[in-house]
Amino acid sequence: MRHPLSCMDTTQNKAFGSLSGQPRGQLEVLKVRYCLYARKSTESEERQVLSIDSQIKEMLLLAEREGLEIVAMKRESHSAKETGQRPIFNEIVLDIQQGKFNGILTWAPDRISRNAGDLGKIVDLMDQKLLLEIRTYGQRFTNNPNEKFLLMILGSQAKLENDNRGINVKRGLRTRVEMGLWPGMAPVGYLNQKLLDKKCQVIIDPDRAPIIRKMFEKMAYDKWSGRKIYHWLKFEINFKSIGNHNLALSNIYRVLQNPFYYGVFEYPKKSGNWYQGKHEAIIDKELFDYLKEEELVNQLVKILDQIDFNNSGIQIKFEEELKRFNKFQRGVLGFSDYKTKHEDIDLKTYAKYILKEGTNEEKRELMGCFKSKIKITKGIVTIEN
Repeated sequence: MRHPLSCMDTTQNKAFGSLSGQPRGQLEVLKVRYCLYARKSTESEERQVLSIDSQIKEMLLLAEREGLEIVAMKRESHSAKETGQRPIFNEIVLDIQQGKFNGILTWAPDRISRNAGDLGKIVDLMDQKLLLEIRTYGQRFTNNPNEKFLLMILGSQAKLENDNRGINVKRGLRTRVEMGLWPGMAPVGYLNQKLLDKKCQVIIDPDRAPIIRKMFEKMAYDKWSGRKIYHWLKFEINFKSIGNHNLALSNIYRVLQNPFYYGVFEYPKKSGNWYQGKHEAIIDKELFDYLKEEELVNQLVKILDQIDFNNSGIQIKFEEELKRFNKFQRGVLGFSDYKTKHEDIDLKTYAKYILKEGTNEEKRELMGCFKSKIKITKGIVTIEN
């Protein structure tokens, strides 16, 4: 494809002579046919780079002004920090090897590469005389030792900037968490507030924080399951996040298991590095520790025989479990159904089994069947009279 704005560059049609005996002035220099390549990373370090459309517009004007022939145009939204991770760039390398074009027109050298691997591929193509020229807005690189050396320096400089930026970002995040400042988007119930010194502080969301506290209280004191909280949030009070979305059931469990709400956080996740946050706590640690499954289960099992149950609720759960067991026996083991009568069922034994072996959701649903009011004081679980 020849770009409609391009035209033949007559200055490139000078003859250099011929090994076949043709006189000087009659052999044309090989025409450079360009691929216009525009790239912009979605990452924050490239916010100042022209948009893809702006890059294309500027390079088309350059092609028209200097009579460059554009035979292909490719655009890509992908970081150039890592080798071999850009599908469009890899396609360009293959097209050059197949002779579809022999020049690259791009906004700046760092649009082509910010890593040594991809830069090496480009220089190799030049060494093989498959890539004759790289043209940028202000520079020109050909198979000339000095120009290739400059291209490699500029590519290496871009890589150095990336490496240093990554180090600085990590250092900045580490400094923030050591100061007790949360380094990312505020969890639901909080807001990010930029201060005059450009540091971002997490503050209480006055509209949502009271609802978050009620979620903890309903699970801890009223024995609500996660699913019941989900229905309450969505259908009774129409609770929305800051992004105007309902909380999914998985998000609700993440909230209820997040120690950030009583003032501490781990960063990075699963690193074992804990920090005391400067943000205001929505709940106290005692309310959260009611929700620590392992300690809670051990204490509940010991006092379970004293707890009054909603028998119909736990009976339904048992029957669902029995159906699943029978389906497994028939489908996998080839056995007939296991039969049982209601009077043969020891619901307390089944409840202990759920507490020890069930999923978090099953345990919480079981607690929703308690009629007795459970109370926790300084980590001790008791039945409230």
